[in-house]
Amino acid sequence: MILIPTGLILGGFSTKPKVEENPFFKEFTTPFGIPPFEKIDNEHFLPAYQEAITQNKAEINAIINNPEPPDFINTIVAFGNAGILMRKVSPVYNGLRGANTNPRLQEIAREITPMLTAHSNDIMLNQELFGRIQAVYNQRETMGLNIEQMRLVEKTYQDFERNGAALPDDKREELKSINERMAMVSLQLNENLLAESNGYKMVIDNEADLAGLPADVIVAATEAARKRGNEGKWVFTLDKPSWIPFLQYSTRRDLREKLYQAYFMRGDNNDKNDNKALFAELMQLRSTYSKLLGFDNYGEYSTDINMARNPQNVYDFLYKLWKPALVMAKNERHQMQNIMNNEGGDFKLASWDWWYYAEKLRKEKYDLDDEDLKPYLTLDNVREGTFMVATRLYGIQFFPLKNVPKYHEEVETYELKEADGTHLGILMIDPHPRQGKRVGAWCGTYRSGAYVDGQKVPPIVTMVMNFTRPSGDKPAMLSWDETSTYFHEFGHALHNFFADGQYRRTSRSVPRDFGELPSQVLENWAGEPEVLKMYAKHYQTGEPMPDKLIAKLQNSSLFNQGFATVEYVAASLLDMDWHTIPAPADVDVNAFEKASMTRIGLIDEILPRYRTTYFGHIFGGGYAAGYYVYLWAGVLDSDAFYAFKESGNLFNPELAAKFRKHILAENSLGEGIEQYVKFRGKEPSIDPLLEKRGLK
Repeated sequence: MILIPTGLILGGFSTKPKVEENPFFKEFTTPFGIPPFEKIDNEHFLPAYQEAITQNKAEINAIINNPEPPDFINTIVAFGNAGILMRKVSPVYNGLRGANTNPRLQEIAREITPMLTAHSNDIMLNQELFGRIQAVYNQRETMGLNIEQMRLVEKTYQDFERNGAALPDDKREELKSINERMAMVSLQLNENLLAESNGYKMVIDNEADLAGLPADVIVAATEAARKRGNEGKWVFTLDKPSWIPFLQYSTRRDLREKLYQAYFMRGDNNDKNDNKALFAELMQLRSTYSKLLGFDNYGEYSTDINMARNPQNVYDFLYKLWKPALVMAKNERHQMQNIMNNEGGDFKLASWDWWYYAEKLRKEKYDLDDEDLKPYLTLDNVREGTFMVATRLYGIQFFPLKNVPKYHEEVETYELKEADGTHLGILMIDPHPRQGKRVGAWCGTYRSGAYVDGQKVPPIVTMVMNFTRPSGDKPAMLSWDETSTYFHEFGHALHNFFADGQYRRTSRSVPRDFGELPSQVLENWAGEPEVLKMYAKHYQTGEPMPDKLIAKLQNSSLFNQGFATVEYVAASLLDMDWHTIPAPADVDVNAFEKASMTRIGLIDEILPRYRTTYFGHIFGGGYAAGYYVYLWAGVLDSDAFYAFKESGNLFNPELAAKFRKHILAENSLGEGIEQYVKFRGKEPSIDPLLEKRGLK
């Protein structure tokens, strides 16, 4: 079901390579140390991981067996520096498995996941290692450590404690088993979701069924059909650039329902890819895990190290937004139902109707159609827009690179330099959906920025998206949502480039509900008239977006905000409900989800942004009991951007320098709120967020 995409620049699967041929066992001599993708075969990964584990064990044993008393250098720093080969292999493997996977990489994942989990357990539950770390932690106040070193000691100790190192023997053994099973369940949930997302296509063979669709959407569907062996027909998939325009413009209500139903039933079809039983098991495992560590539930465990501190604070925050957002969404529903009634519709608005009638409402209220914006928002224009904003704020420059390794022909690579010409890092941009790429958009690294022997190693950062492709003779033209997402992921990239702590563990150590600030704040620049004039230019004439169209975009900034906020908050509350459930054993997943949404009064016409069975954010541990973080960080980003607006200069150099220093670079020197106050001079206000979303 997962096809290897055309243009894949990976080796074949024919023979198992000899150790001496494995690129991971040699220095990357490529330009800037970019992984030599064209030389990396799928079969290189397993032996590379095996050797990385062997080396890592030796590094840990060297720390444990050091005859000198434990101190900051021989224990804390030595532990942070361990795993050199692992840090070389894992970013490449994980990057490819997300952006360009194939059946063999998925097989390898099933083999190495338990191996890596067992290895992690062996380290994080090692009592001799923990004893040395604890010894340093206990005497940290007398060691003359600076702020950054003190935080490194405290974060390292906290990591071991939160992974169960302080538990008695029998509890540690139980925790090992739970960790191993959770890793495999999370892996299977994500594999099922990928199979469901990539395995569906809606084939249309009657041209009349394309009624209402813009020409570029039809061309894209023609090309999708050709690639999938349906020549002469039209194919729509569950990739956002495919299903969202169909729901926005198709006059065929039955087909809108069919496509949307395929989307929201992913993982819930009672087949081999069904996620209900697996998810219920994951909730039971997380509940047991958190209770072993002294927490009442996983929500408490997860939020304990975030700015929110506990689930109740998350609930209180979300309900402040929920009530006014629900009122706004109901008003939007009423307006759309009126349009439907005026057109002679004899049915009630349904969830698969929302996009279609919302587009009509936008046209009616603001005389704005998303299609009006797209000719100005080509992929190249938007990319250059992000670059120009970064240059105006921070002085950095971007230089395209040719003839450098890349894992797919569509990847674009750039070198970033400081204003004085100093090399800052490498940015790889992978913009379009394809078979083998997971859904969504994300930012990652093939090499994280770190200091080695006092010298900073520049990062290699990747932005991976699933944006609209070129169609026919037209370039890739982005929707406004895609444009905002581009700015968002680029904000994450800047955080990776600017993070400047001496120690890997603390250089980007921010609470999860602070970590979206660097990405979301950049979205604010995207729609400012001054900025739009810089990058939004018509792909045919080169003329900037006209003032009249910019005004329409500005006037429609509150359009559909009820829907957007409600679907997001609903998913956030669903996530928190799952992770604060008292007894998750044998729970009926769909019944629980329905009860959760009924309790908060979610209207039938809106589904939570992610239903349980395809809630990929919480399948792994990263956003579990943490999907709320985007809105929490929204308070920070709205308040931070208001500082620039208030100053009268969107590119205020003093504020930009403070933001780079305190928010992006010096994360290693303080907790999230401490760093924010250093930038802003005060704690954030929620008012700018409420105003931006029309909820004040």
